[in-house]
Amino acid sequence: MKLKTPLTEEDLKALKVGDMVEISGVIYTARDAAHARLVKLIEEGQELPFDLNGQIIYYVGPTPAKPGKVIGSAGPTTSYRMDPYAPLLIQKGLKGMIGKGGRGDNVRKAIKEHGAVYFAAVGGAAALIAKCIKKSEVIAYEDLGPEAIRRLEVEDLPVIVVNDIYGDDLYEIGQEKFKK
Repeated sequence: MKLKTPLTEEDLKALKVGDMVEISGVIYTARDAAHARLVKLIEEGQELPFDLNGQIIYYVGPTPAKPGKVIGSAGPTTSYRMDPYAPLLIQKGLKGMIGKGGRGDNVRKAIKEHGAVYFAAVGGAAALIAKCIKKSEVIAYEDLGPEAIRRLEVEDLPVIVVNDIYGDDLYEIGQEKFKK
């Protein structure tokens, strides 16, 4: 399945756990330090560096780009570090997250309650993922280095749906099948 950002309600309704998806369009990067700053801005009633509505945040801290390249290796980071911050961002309009590993109950509840999705990118495929990134620019928190917020233009970024709007969790389903 191919998706173009920003995500719509129709996009989210069509996604089911286990779906393999290719994302094209604009996505944003942020890790835990940037998430903490975004949440603080929301709590203080200030404007965010980008509009969350319908957007996807990729949990990545890319390496520096080599000469002639858009970006360095760009593999996913472990998602649970964003769990304290993700529910508020989802409540404020974030519709997708990309990372690796499972999510906590608080995030899965927010995903179902507010209609969002969590995708997994393949860990260890950082160089391959970087080839899908066509443009990268730092838009906030440059002082965070690789963890700054970037606006990425991606083409056919491969991900798998782990948590959908229906409350399903691919990791739990996989474990149950294994137990049988």
